[in-house]
Amino acid sequence: MCENTSVVDTVCENTKTARVGENTIDLLSGLSEVTQADPGASKPRKRKPSAPRAAAPAVTPEANPPPVAAVLVGDVLPPSEAVGENTKVPRSPLLPVRHQQDFFVCDIFDAAVKGDSAGMEHPIFSLSKKPDMKTRRYENGDKWAEIRPSAKGLATVFDRDILIYCISQLIAAANAGRTVSQRLRLRAHDLLVATNRDSSGRGYLQLREALERLQGTQIATNIVTGGRETFDVFSPIDKGRIVRETREGRMQEVEIVLSDWVFQAIEAEEVLTLDRRYFQLAKPLERRLYELARKHVGQQSSFKIGLEKLRLKTGSQSTLKEFRRLLQAIIKDDETHNHMPGYAFKLVDDMVEMRPKVQPQQLSLLGAPATALPLSPDAIERGREHAPGWDIYGLEGEWRDWIAKKGITPRAPDQHFVAFCKRRGKYPGFR
Repeated sequence: MCENTSVVDTVCENTKTARVGENTIDLLSGLSEVTQADPGASKPRKRKPSAPRAAAPAVTPEANPPPVAAVLVGDVLPPSEAVGENTKVPRSPLLPVRHQQDFFVCDIFDAAVKGDSAGMEHPIFSLSKKPDMKTRRYENGDKWAEIRPSAKGLATVFDRDILIYCISQLIAAANAGRTVSQRLRLRAHDLLVATNRDSSGRGYLQLREALERLQGTQIATNIVTGGRETFDVFSPIDKGRIVRETREGRMQEVEIVLSDWVFQAIEAEEVLTLDRRYFQLAKPLERRLYELARKHVGQQSSFKIGLEKLRLKTGSQSTLKEFRRLLQAIIKDDETHNHMPGYAFKLVDDMVEMRPKVQPQQLSLLGAPATALPLSPDAIERGREHAPGWDIYGLEGEWRDWIAKKGITPRAPDQHFVAFCKRRGKYPGFR
């Protein structure tokens, strides 16, 4: 017995016993002998002799002991349950899906994820997770951009989630025939959920800091958007204002005024649809590589770019040697986990090749299962247009279950899924 032990469960290293309440149970023997502990006495209380009891059946090593309800401190878990450095189960590089979107909010979650193409091509956002206070200038032919930080640092790739969310909402509203403007009012919680961000108090604090960086970062550029060549100094957003807060200080509604530069791109529809897994990419460089692949590959079978030029386009501040190492690590992770959405990357002799992952026709010829058939972001958007009001990802799951049950392997999964959505039609009661 260990002295001064708590009344709660305690494990004693020397005796290998566990104390539960006032009873001490010997965990190493197979017997269920229980002795009374007297906390007020220094020696065990002598027990009066009692009539002999029938001996309990001996527990042999071969007998199966009853299952233990709780794991005690010091116990060694079997390899399949061990957690820590010895864990052999590979971990996906993707961030977990923090919010299950199993409820119906059409304006929030059914808007296609859109990004402005100018911001996707040019390295306007910092890859650093720490405050980046360095002024940068990038030149590509006759185009140039100079990005100047505020006192809070440069806007980051993760801050860009706010712009992507705003752009997606405006595009969805415009497609629905509603009038759009540069000024948006939105619920902070909806933004956090839709972009797979933390919705705890820390998440709201990070959102406030992101708004400050987006408004404070200054961009001087001659990049053309909406057919206009802009020689101006501006911020990604002109204004960010917290309209309402809870008593605990959490923001409820946020008002954002987009810059002319961003709004011109929206009006000219210079936007591209992004894969929703974009918000699960944990590394800033992974997000930047996906943006560049989405911008440059298009309908081509592949796109090639030199390693040094790619480093400049990503906005990386690493040396060429370090950038090569980081890129090789991402390529290796993708080969293991297939976590990069839509595109694969290959590095040969300092030449980087970006190409779409396995095409639907190839999967069909291989007899791939329904769960492996990829759908393009455009097919998801078209399906949403033909089945307004429905959870498009719920419909996708139904479609995959249906073709698997029927044993169908569509040669053109995109068209097949869109036809499925057409038959489903509008959600009952949806306006």
